[in-house]
Amino acid sequence: MVTLNTQSLTSPVGIIRLFEFTLTLITFSLVASEGHDSSSFWAWCTFTWFFCCFITLLIIILEFTSLNTKVPISWDDFTTAFAMLSTLMLLAASVIYPTFYVTSRHSVRIAATVISCVCFCLYLSEVGLTRAKPGEISGFLSTVPGLLKVLEAFVACIIFISLNYTFYSWFPGLQWCVAVYSFCFIIALLIIILTIGKLMSRIPIPLNKCLMGYNILAVLMYLTAVVIWPIYSFQNNPRPPGCFACYWDNMAVVSFMTCINLIVYIVDTVYSVRLVFVSPA
Repeated sequence: MVTLNTQSLTSPVGIIRLFEFTLTLITFSLVASEGHDSSSFWAWCTFTWFFCCFITLLIIILEFTSLNTKVPISWDDFTTAFAMLSTLMLLAASVIYPTFYVTSRHSVRIAATVISCVCFCLYLSEVGLTRAKPGEISGFLSTVPGLLKVLEAFVACIIFISLNYTFYSWFPGLQWCVAVYSFCFIIALLIIILTIGKLMSRIPIPLNKCLMGYNILAVLMYLTAVVIWPIYSFQNNPRPPGCFACYWDNMAVVSFMTCINLIVYIVDTVYSVRLVFVSPA
């Protein structure tokens, strides 16, 4: 028997989610009404608004009907990870879409951009409300290291949509960088999935030490990518005249995001080292 949980809709987080669903639906509808574009950036933006709208609606329905208690996953980890991921995705979409597709003549696209920015603020508020506070017992993805894992996976996604296979397939050095991005993304995604599925505790190995070792390895691998990618991409390769969202700009985005993810992995490593050597569980 389904038990309706009206409190899920009247709580601060519930009200925020109702606004999130409504505004992401409006944004997606506005952008869809403007037509289709074949670029990966347009696909990313439209997928972001549809994904956030659909999953938010699913969360609202499951919590309202109390079916979330019957789902065999860590619900708090799932909702926190989703809110963090949506915040990052909407931030990227709110920057990418107006940069490439909005001019003063596109009033509908301007409106969609403004609403997307409001959606970003709403999801950011949800992250602030659901993030674990010091001393509070909560899921791994509600903690700073957990949120960092979501951030690492997200930055890798931005790198992937900016990659140009025709270019990086020419150079083994760039192929190594792509291998680094792929390996670290898969491991971060695996950790998130195992955490949400309540499977981390079933792994018969010291997870804290393994995560620390992986984070150190990821930092070393990203250090090589930070050096190798710009050398192969920009050496004797100046920006072409009249370039706007061309392959050179995409390579610059990859280089910048590689540096961002290196910083995130360094911070993650510091947290994991402290967890193992300072305050072991």
